[in-house]
This record gives sequence, C-alpha cells and structure tokens, in this order.
Amino acid sequence: MKRRSGRELRELFLSYFEQKGHKRYPSFSLVPDDPSLLFTIAGMVPFKPYFLGLKQPDVPRATTSQKCLRTNDIENVGRTSRHHTFFEMLGNFSFGDYFKESVIPWAWEFLTKEIGFLPERMYVTIYLDDDEAFDIWHKTVGIPEDRIVRMGEKDNFWAAGPVGPCGPCSELIYDQGPEFSCGKPDCFVGCDCDRYLEIWNLVFMQYNRDEAGNLTPLPRKNIDTGMGLERLASVVQGVRSDFETDLFMPMINKISNISGVEYAMNKQHDMAMRVIADHVRALAFMIADGVLPSNEGRGYVLRRLLRRASRYGRLLGLERPFLVDLLPTLVELMADPYKELVENINVIESVINLEEKKFSRTLDQGSALIEEEISRLKKEGKDVLPGETAFVLYDTYGFPLELTEEICQEHGIKVDRDGFIECMEHQREMARAASKQLSSATKKESYSSLLSKCGSSEFVGYELNEVRAKVVAIFKESQEVYEAQEGEEVEIFLDKTPFYAERGGQVGDRGWMESSGCKLEVLDTYFVLETLIAHKAKVRSGYVAIGDEVDARVDVTRRNAIRRHHTSTHIIHEALARVLGPHVRQAGSYVAPDYLRFDFNHFDPITREQLTAIERIANEVVQANIKVSIFETTMDEAKRIGAKAFFDEKYGERVRVIQIPGYCAELCGGLHVNATGEIGTIKIVKDESIGSGLRRITALAGMPAVSHHQELQFLAEDLASMCSVDVKSLKEKLASTLVELKNLKVELQGAKLKLALHQCEKITSQRQVVGDVTVLLGKFEDLEPETLRQVGDHLKRGLNKVLIVLGSTYGEKVSLVAMADEEAVKRGVHAGKLINKIAAVVGGGGGGRENVAQAGGKDASRLEDALNSVPRILQEMLGV
Repeated sequence: MKRRSGRELRELFLSYFEQKGHKRYPSFSLVPDDPSLLFTIAGMVPFKPYFLGLKQPDVPRATTSQKCLRTNDIENVGRTSRHHTFFEMLGNFSFGDYFKESVIPWAWEFLTKEIGFLPERMYVTIYLDDDEAFDIWHKTVGIPEDRIVRMGEKDNFWAAGPVGPCGPCSELIYDQGPEFSCGKPDCFVGCDCDRYLEIWNLVFMQYNRDEAGNLTPLPRKNIDTGMGLERLASVVQGVRSDFETDLFMPMINKISNISGVEYAMNKQHDMAMRVIADHVRALAFMIADGVLPSNEGRGYVLRRLLRRASRYGRLLGLERPFLVDLLPTLVELMADPYKELVENINVIESVINLEEKKFSRTLDQGSALIEEEISRLKKEGKDVLPGETAFVLYDTYGFPLELTEEICQEHGIKVDRDGFIECMEHQREMARAASKQLSSATKKESYSSLLSKCGSSEFVGYELNEVRAKVVAIFKESQEVYEAQEGEEVEIFLDKTPFYAERGGQVGDRGWMESSGCKLEVLDTYFVLETLIAHKAKVRSGYVAIGDEVDARVDVTRRNAIRRHHTSTHIIHEALARVLGPHVRQAGSYVAPDYLRFDFNHFDPITREQLTAIERIANEVVQANIKVSIFETTMDEAKRIGAKAFFDEKYGERVRVIQIPGYCAELCGGLHVNATGEIGTIKIVKDESIGSGLRRITALAGMPAVSHHQELQFLAEDLASMCSVDVKSLKEKLASTLVELKNLKVELQGAKLKLALHQCEKITSQRQVVGDVTVLLGKFEDLEPETLRQVGDHLKRGLNKVLIVLGSTYGEKVSLVAMADEEAVKRGVHAGKLINKIAAVVGGGGGGRENVAQAGGKDASRLEDALNSVPRILQEMLGV
C-alpha cells in the first residue's frame, strides 16, 4: 500500500466520486442549520432536509469532506488512539438515485484499488437479515462468506429518530494484524481493540418506521456514507494512532518544541500533547465558523475545550498562554482546502489569546484549591468532591464541571454532580427551555405536514408592497383550523405574500389583510420552517376561512423605516472595519423600524475619537446619496468582488448581494433603501461590551435619529436654564457645581463625625465586660459606615482586649460596624461572625474579618434590640 498524506487522501476520495457523477461540495459550517444539534456531527447533517423529504436536492449525488465536531467523549480525547473532538468525515450521498448495488462495489474498489488495502485483510459487517447486501458483497464483490459478519440493530441499523427514515448499514473493516490485537482468544470483528478497525460505514436508508414500529419501504431510497479521514490516514501511513499521522504530528512537534518535552517518552506528557493538538484544531474551526466563548451552548463547548487545553499545557510546564503559537502550524496544515482559517486568522488569534489569558489568571488559584481539596479528601478517606466546591471552581475560577471531574478522576475521586446542579440557580430556566423545545417539536411536525401539502410560501415583497393572495391554511394554538372569527389571534398562511418574514436580524413586516368579509391586522411575520412563512394576525372584523382571497398590504411607512436601519447596519459595519481594523466581524444584529443593534468582534473599548470617526464615515456615505445596487450572482463571484458573508447565514449556489458601489458589499436577503441619501442621518447612541471580545453598537437612522437630536437639544437647553447659563457654558457650570457639592459633603461628614465623637465619653462610661473582654456599644443616626469606623478607631484608643459594636439608622435602613483589637481576637472574638448574627435581628446580613466587619439591615426599629444582643452572642462565642 502506497503511503499518502492526509491531504492526498482527501483529494483522492473526492476526485473518485466526482468521476462517479457526484457534485463536490466544500465543507459546510460546523454550525448546522438544525436547532436539534449544537454542531455538525456527521457528513450527512447538511443534507438532512433532503433525506427527510423536507427539501428537494439540487443534484442526485453529492460528495464532501465535512468538518465535524463531537463532544460526547471529550474526556477520552488524548487517552485513546481514535477519539477526537474535531475531525473530517469523507462521504458520498445519493438522494433517491443509486443504492446498494452501486455503493458497495464503489467502496470496495476505492479501498482496494485506489488506496491499496489488501483484499484478504478486508471484512464487512451487515445487518442481521440484509440478504441483499450479503449477496452483493459475496456474489458481486467476491468476499468469502466467513468474512461477512451479520450484526444486530445496535451496530448495523441507522435511524434518524424513533419514527421516520431508517435502514440497515454495512461497515468495511480492515485487519491491521496480530500486532494490533488485544490478545484475547476471541478477538475478532466487533472487538474494541484496534486489530479489526472500522474504516467506512455505508448507510442504506430504505425504510420508514411508523409509531407502531412497523417498517415500510421508502419510495426513494437514499445512501449516506461516512469515513473518518484521520482513521484512514493512520492505516495508510502505517501508524498505531490517528495522532501519529501527518494530520497531527506537525502540531505535536510544535508543542514539543515550545514546551521542551519530547513526545513518546512519557504517557502523561503524550496525552497532554494529543489533547492540545486536538483541541486547538477544534477551537480554530469553531471560531472561524462564528462560535465565540460563552457560558452556554456552543460557546460553552468552545470555552471548555480551550480551558482543558490550557490546563494540559501546565502539565508540560507551559506556564504562559501558548495556544496561539500553534496556529501558524495549523494554518499551514489545513488552509488548503479550508480558506476560512486564513480569512479569519485575526479573529481566531484574538479570541484564543484573550480567553486563555483570562483563564490563566485563575488557573493557578483554582488548581491549588482542587489539589488542596483532593489531598484533604484522601486524608479523610473520602472519595467524593462536594458539589459546592465544584461550583466554586466553576463560578470563581472558571473551571468547567467536566474539567473538575477529569482532574478528580485522575486521583480516583468522584464529583457530587447533584450538589453542583443544586448550586446552579439557572437550572430551572434550562428545564423550562427544554419544555418549550418539546412543544416546538410538535409544532414542527404540523408545519412539515402543511409544507408537504401546500408547498413553500412565495415571497414577492422585494418588488411589491401589496398583493392579492389566497389563504391556504389557518393555525390556532398549533392546530390547523378551517376558519377564524372576529377577535381571534391566529397564524395565516398564504400562497404568496408581500410580508417580509423575520430573518437575518430584520424584524418581520406588519400590515393588513382584507376581503369583502374580513379585516385582519398582521402583527408579525416569521418563518416556521425554512421556506414556510406564517403571518401572526388578529381578526378585527368578520371572519376568514381557508380558500379565501385577501388583499395583503404591508405597512409601508414602517417598512421604509426598517429599510433605512438595515442599510445603516451595512454602512456601520464597513465603517467599523475601516476604523477598528479588518478583524471586525458581525456576530449578530437586530433591525427594527425605530433602532438597530449591531454586535461585532472587538477586544478593546472603543474610544470617543474612534466612535466619532465611525459616525462621520457613515454619514459621509449617507450624504453622498450613492445608489444601492442589489443583484443575484454566484457565491464565487460574490467572494471575488469582496462581499462579506456571515457564519449564521446559509447560502445556496445563487446569493443576493447588497452593494454600495465604492464602499461595501454584503450577502443579504433583507430590505434596503434605493440610495443612501434616503437614510437621512445615522446617529450612534450606545457602545457597550456584551461579552468577552464582543461589543454592541445601538444606532438610529432617519426620523428616530432626528427625534434623538431634538431630545438632546431640549435637555441641554433645560439644564442650562436651570443653571442660569447658556448651553455652551453648561459643562463648566456643572463641573464647578459638582466640586462644590463634594466639598460640602466632606464638610457635612466632618461635622457629623465631630458630633458623634462627643458621644464617645458616654459610650465608654456604659462599658460592659463579658468574660475579660470589654464591650462598647453605640447607637447613632444618619452616619455612614466609614464614619462609624472612624468613631470606632477613636474609642479603641487606650483600651485593651476590647470589642466595639456601633450602629446607625438612615431612613428605614441600618448600618452596623464591629471592631476588635488584637488581644480580643486572641481571646476568641471574631467580628465577622458576630456581626452576621447581630445583623439578622435587623433583617440583614454581613461579615468580615476577625478584627473588623460590616453589615446592613432593613428594620431600623430593631437596632436597639440588635445592640442589646451583643453581650449574649459574645458569651456564646467565648464560652463563658
């Protein structure tokens, strides 16, 4: 068998199936167009709508090398030879075209003829009763019966879910030889060791399973195959592990170089290098596809992988952030064919660098805490880390629960997951969200049935604001109904519609539907499936029924305001890139008639000067009144002219481009102005951080911007009038007034302190003694905690072994301060614990150190009771 690189194997596979009439698609995003999945986990995921019959494919045959990411076995990555998070899946697909009779011989031919696998080392598995596959393998391909293994549903039957398309599958197995065997006498196909290695899985989607479990043949049978590139490369390159292939070794060599630790000399070090190499691949591709760190969903997975990789770096002696040092090697390895790594390298570097630096600050502290806890548990003979400790590691030190579990597992310690979950207050919210998802799944089935019956909604709103349309369906509370009466709120589905459905950040249109027998107000418009548009409407008069014809009319004034704000997002996006740098990339947007929000990647606060420059560029484009060009073209042509495309949008062969000639171009399906001058003016009203490396700009366009200018002008004039100055002198006047107020406050606090100090003699004369500790108690009015502490410092002078507790009311609230000198602390006084109990009397809480503590409360009427409780609480504390 000829040795080939991973790159050669990828190209060989895709070229082979191109020659068999398949269309080669570039890899789809790791972020799937499927709400049930966090990531693309297999090559078939982007084609799932075709397999489920929800969409018609453009071609009958396809082939891909698909980026995939799986998170179910993260803790095993690095420990085994085959587990990965990110991997590439080679696949060929048939949508009702060829079936077993073609794919089985092709798979055999590719592996034995193109790759050079020895036929006598090949085995195949088939489903128990799949005699059709058996005959093709045995009679057509020529594999002996004793190398065809029948297996059960668990191993050789694929299903999309409990109901729906399903079918048997067949796996191609390669015998790597006795040196890979576990040594057991019964080692054979199906053994967990690496001798009989699963190379390629062929799925034959030929049945539909109903709710009763009955299988009926599908009218159009499909093929879905998947083969891991990394695994194929390990066999072809004659190595024992995927990590020793040329897809990983350059990364591992780089890690070895920067850490000074040699690979293949120490199992623990080898595992660390494997983890880092795997996770950096995953991180780079996730960020390139628009995933950013967060505490939930995809962002949580990204953060978890980054922190796991960073922690394993410490095991190699890498005490500094180092992950970005591996990116040049990764880009060199995989930029061909994955150009997104090059196009987004600035964002990838910035996100990884910022996130790793942030985690590095707490990694050492968190590691020390967990090591201390593990040591304590071992001394006490316990083997479970409390959930509260795991939560502190998560909440304070940024340790994902799974990382804590993995570290504990290395020492034979378990983690109390239930205790951890109890500490996570948002768990109830997650449960409610899960409930909503279940309801959503039921709705989706009803909508899918409607789509099959009536077809997709035709959108005519790019050209028209009003159209005569037919009502094809009415839904009320997720159920299809025949008609809707006055006062009812329903979802209306039309055969064609001028109403824009919410998508790409742009809100849905509103307006009216009217006929001779009814009038409906359209409250919102949205997609319930990818090509099915629903109109949320209230019947204002009469009634509407399926089959009625209505005049569907968009609220044009509102739509034009939306147009102005949408084009403004494009203008602001380009201005941001010009002022802040090319790393700026849209991370989300919201376009409404009264304002716009634009989220983007940037890692530093934006200065006033930068904001001014951004706003100036945007308004210069508006004033230039440039005609906006809107056209459809191919994706390749759009890229050639520099059109921006975004991770959260799914694009087909033809794309819609919004171009402001000489300024910017973006792929966009939204509504826009005809010329930039129609916008009038753009005003940025807010810039804020919304997460690590993420910022948000809020802006106004057109009349909302004019109204904002007017409001600010009136506010400035009113304030100037109140200060008896003109507007230009207002800033200077306010500055001097604030200085005066600050000085007056200092004088007032000084006067209050002076009055309070006059009471010190009385407080000292009423001293009490508990055990051998002197106790001074004082009650005041309208004193701040800082002033109370100053009074306490004054009282301590000249006294030894003393506890001072002072309280003050201000309105209905209470402030408390407790202070103990060194001798009192040695005697057993703890100001923090004591004040917490006192504060409970006034309905509050607090705490602090042994010698000084502070608390607050809500019930001023109980302050006297709280102070009177001090001697009793102190007695309990001292045991006297």
